[in-house]
Amino acid sequence: MTAFEVLFRVKHGGALLELSGRHPSMRVYTWCNRVNEVLEVEVGDPSEYGEVLEEVGRVATVVGESGGGGIHLIESTCFCTPQNSVGMNVEDLPVLVVSPEVMVGGWDHYRLVFFRHEDFAEVVRRLEGRGFTVEVLGKAEVRGSLAGSLLEADSIFSSLTGRQMDALIRAYGHGYYRLPRSADIQEIARRERVKRTTFQEHLKKGENKIIERIIPFMRLYASRSLGRSGDAARLTRPDGKGETLNHD
Repeated sequence: MTAFEVLFRVKHGGALLELSGRHPSMRVYTWCNRVNEVLEVEVGDPSEYGEVLEEVGRVATVVGESGGGGIHLIESTCFCTPQNSVGMNVEDLPVLVVSPEVMVGGWDHYRLVFFRHEDFAEVVRRLEGRGFTVEVLGKAEVRGSLAGSLLEADSIFSSLTGRQMDALIRAYGHGYYRLPRSADIQEIARRERVKRTTFQEHLKKGENKIIERIIPFMRLYASRSLGRSGDAARLTRPDGKGETLNHD
């Protein structure tokens, strides 16, 4: 049985969704366990932040704000209903709803994993029957393991600063990560007209953060992948010593 994922967006009558339509720089990320709901709101335009915070406070309980003022956290008792939630319309189907859902620009974006094509057709039928507007953005087969495919980019890149991310992108653009390299750090800094020491610091810190986030997933993938072939995965612990994982 082949799994496939579908990215789609919907419109419904939810208050937060309507709010995101009036504030284009606003994004709402939602995680829900049907008892409690946690929402993270990002407001890209600082001039909108105060108004958004006030309006969100009318429909949910604000429990904290980030130090930068660009993000605040909201927690409330789950107010999902079949009229404003995709999840509540698919609970009885063999369908995986991948959190978080994302509200932006007046649309609620979802990522679902299906195992049967008829279930996808049934989900669309149910949502449209509830009055949802449904637009499919993409559909693709899940290649490899399901666990590996659900790794979100945010879990890797969220710790990077803007300058670290910029340094990594610029280094890649100049061929720093090709073999052989098209340019070294000094050459890239000269071309970009930045100080070599500053560029190198941002680049190396960014590289270290990405490696720290990726290694746990790499260990998991390596042990699972080698285990399928009947071998033992020889992995390295943080202390540099080998660690053998047997797969019986």
